[in-house]
Amino acid sequence: MLLFVGGPLDGRVQIRAARHGDPLPTVTHVHLHGGPKVVHRYDLQVVGEQAGVYHLRPPAQKLTREDRLAD
Repeated sequence: MLLFVGGPLDGRVQIRAARHGDPLPTVTHVHLHGGPKVVHRYDLQVVGEQAGVYHLRPPAQKLTREDRLAD
């Protein structure tokens, strides 16, 4: 059983049959709507032998021009 926490998939539960193998370490969800596409990434945290929780990955911080010049 897999639980999603945060973002558009918050609260979704997925029952995964063993024949599908281990769940992926990261799941990407792409939301298409009238505007630009929105991408969310979820990282797996294993909880016991038969359960896991996918947590929404925080958005990447974009470097400002000043940050790039300081490096």
